[in-house]
This record gives sequence, C-alpha cells and structure tokens, in this order.
Amino acid sequence: MTNATDAAGCGCGCGMPGRAQFVPLESALSRPDVPTAAAAHGIEQARIPAGRFAMGDSSGDRNPADGETPVHEVALSAFEIDATSVTNEAFARFVDATGYVTEAESFGFSAVFHLAVDAPDGDIIGQAPGTPWWYGVKGADWRRPHGRNSGIDDRADHPVVHVSWNDAQAYCAWAGRRLPTEAEWEYAARGGLESAKFPWGDEPVDDGGWRANIWQGVFPTQNTLEDGFLTTAPVRSFAPNGYGLWQPIGNVWEWCQDFFDPGYYRRSPAADPAGPETGASRILRGGSYLCHDSYCNRYRNSARSQNTPDSSMGNAGFRTVAGVAS
Repeated sequence: MTNATDAAGCGCGCGMPGRAQFVPLESALSRPDVPTAAAAHGIEQARIPAGRFAMGDSSGDRNPADGETPVHEVALSAFEIDATSVTNEAFARFVDATGYVTEAESFGFSAVFHLAVDAPDGDIIGQAPGTPWWYGVKGADWRRPHGRNSGIDDRADHPVVHVSWNDAQAYCAWAGRRLPTEAEWEYAARGGLESAKFPWGDEPVDDGGWRANIWQGVFPTQNTLEDGFLTTAPVRSFAPNGYGLWQPIGNVWEWCQDFFDPGYYRRSPAADPAGPETGASRILRGGSYLCHDSYCNRYRNSARSQNTPDSSMGNAGFRTVAGVAS
C-alpha cells in the first residue's frame, strides 16, 4: 500500500492536498461577524454516555506515521453528537442567516478529485504534487462541489464539502456547538464496540453488501461504483452504528477540534483529552469515498489524518457536538 503521508506530505485524506500545495489565486480573506443561532442547527442528535474505551489501533492495520498507537484507555464525559455529517441544507441555513463566505470562495479555488471535475478546462489551475488526481479548480466550493458547472440542488441531504476547519468553526459558533475532540469522535464512531476495526465490527466493508461509501476498482482511475456512489452519498445511506451515527467512516472525512501530533497518544491525558496545545494542522477522521485498500485504508475507527485549517476539498466535511448537563 502506498503511504499517503509520504505521497501527500499532509497526512492522508485520501491524498488530499493542503491549500498551500496549489498556487493561491487570492489570499485576502474577509469574514462577517457570525451571530449565534443555536436553535437553527437542525441535525438529529445521538446521546453518547460517559464511559471508557481503548483508543487507538488494535487491528494491526495502522499507519505508523499517523500515530495510531499506543492503544490507551480514555475516559470521557457524556456528550451529544450529530447523528450525521452536517448537510448542504444545514450549511445553507447558516450562510443564509449570516452571509458567511467560506475560505474556498475567498481563495477562489478548492481541491476536486479529477474524475469528478465538472468545469471548463480553463478553471483547472493545476495538480497537487505527489497526488495528481487532485485538481485545484477555480469556482469549486460548497455550492459547486465539482466546479462551476455543478450544483447541489439535488444534494440537500448530502454532506457539505469544501469547508475548511476554519469554516467549520464559524458554523459551530453560529449553531452554539463545537467540533468533537478526536477522542469523542472515535468513541462515538465505535458505537459501543470495544476495539473493533469498523463501526459495525470487524467484518469486511463488503461483507453481505456494502457497509460504507468507499472506492471500488482501481484507484485512482476506475471506480466500479459497486456501492452506488462516485463521490458523496446522502448522509443516511447504509446503516447507523450502535450509538445511532450514520457513516462515521467513508463518505467524507470529518474535521475534529484537535491539533495533530503523531506522538500525542504517548502523553495523552486519561480523561477527556483535548489534543496538543499547538500545531500546524488539525485532525480529520473517518476516511472518505476515495479510500481504498490499495492506497488509503483509513476508513477505520482508529485511523487519523490531518490538514492545514484553511484547506478545503471535495471529500471533507464535519459534524458537531455539545456537552450534556449532568
């Protein structure tokens, strides 16, 4: 398997490039003030009980550079987490209420997988070094996920993509929410199954029918579409895990609150870890529709990736959390 950290230089994200790997068209960003509207979030919640779990990879499928070990016991307080990724519909409510401009829109481009591009050739500004299947595409953003000729009119229930970590933070501020810590994300994704590789257990992703939206065929040139999707799937596709979370793995990578440090697990606090205090990039979890065993096997509960907080791409979104009163 190709090591995606070596190929992309920024973790995996199915080889997703950091924004700095493309030539930016415009670096000046303008942000409106974001008011709070907690009642407008509108995503169903899954209540996650307080408890302990073994965090990290115990399957042997780890990627050493990602820091998936050592396995360590973590105790977490109770919290509520979105049952699905934040959808286009929910993100549109946020933008309509605030006038928020995403970083993809401000920079003028975002990263689109080459087979998904729906834009004039002149909109392609270049490829990412080491991951030539990623194109920088002018005009690609959350409303036009594949380029200026695409749209989301028939994708209200798909996860919003082309949102950076900074954009996700702005949404959380409006919704009165926050991004999950990496530990919260993994605990919720496991659905109560201790040390399992996937949210449903250890059975292969295609055992008895596809259980997640990942790549089938020969990456990155041929997708046989056995699971029905080239890119994103509706957020309630396949089956939820034991805690009621839909698609915590596959479909889209999900931003977490934490900074990334591959050595963090060796010094992580035993209770409610919040990640390193500083860092250059932020954690993403869960894998995406581009994950494949031959290249990126990070569609697992314990798998980690990372990217810079201003980066956006067509296979990353987010879900949010809130604490639960005792």
